[in-house]
Amino acid sequence: MDLELAQLFVNGIAVGSIIALAAVGLTLTNGILRLPNFAHGDFLTLGAYMALLFDTQILDNVIGNTELRIWVAIALGSTITIAGFLLSEYLIWKPMRSRRANSTTLIIISIGLALFLRNGIIFIWGGGNQSYDLPVQTALDIVGLKIPYYRLVVIGLAILAVLGLHLLLQNTKIGKAMRAVADDLDLASVSGIDVQRVVLWTWIIAGGLTALSGGLYALIQAARPNMGWFLILPMFASIILGGIGNPYGAILGAFIIGIAQEVSTYWIPTEYKVAVALVVMVLVLLVKPQGLFRGTG
Repeated sequence: MDLELAQLFVNGIAVGSIIALAAVGLTLTNGILRLPNFAHGDFLTLGAYMALLFDTQILDNVIGNTELRIWVAIALGSTITIAGFLLSEYLIWKPMRSRRANSTTLIIISIGLALFLRNGIIFIWGGGNQSYDLPVQTALDIVGLKIPYYRLVVIGLAILAVLGLHLLLQNTKIGKAMRAVADDLDLASVSGIDVQRVVLWTWIIAGGLTALSGGLYALIQAARPNMGWFLILPMFASIILGGIGNPYGAILGAFIIGIAQEVSTYWIPTEYKVAVALVVMVLVLLVKPQGLFRGTG
């Protein structure tokens, strides 16, 4: 394989890891809550900016070790972002479910929430790029490929997060309840499952994964206010590709999209790579209209 092409493939794995974490959160809210949340990408941005706030302004004089400070900042930023998800649940989504709002209404509200979050970030932090206070790390030379240290960290943490999610969904009571609600909400409700508790856990898990995704994205790219908006298309492409509501499908779809986007820049200008997500999604859906795996939506 051409060395440059191999380098782009590795970059695609790192980007796919970030998309996968956020896409899992998005597919859970789609599958369990039947909510196509277009504000999801901007919550990702919020997670990144909150982590940056803690790293560069709040913890900089408290924790001297730079790498430790970054992970503490990402954890604290994720906590604030989860609180934002829960606040939106109580102020917006729960009342909308009570009124049995249709999908069109929910989409419009989520777009409005996305604009509110994005402009709030611009108002507080401005429109410029933001970066962690990172030490310079030498790229690792692996079989001739120059792989930045933090890209490997992103891939490793994404794998750990996905394994943790798998264990939670398969081996815990709340995980089994979430799968039951995703399969059939009414049947789960009459079976004695506390649906509201499942809803809250869905937001907590989705918020945590999405904020982690944003924090990790800022490790390998400069954070900017519109980054979540540009990632929302690859996220939706990933969950549609993998089957809406199926977290494992979303992960596979995210890696396909991430790799395809990065590798495509070998032949086309970088600014067109986002369109590759749509092209890949359409091509796969022409062969398998239901997506790669069975979904719930």
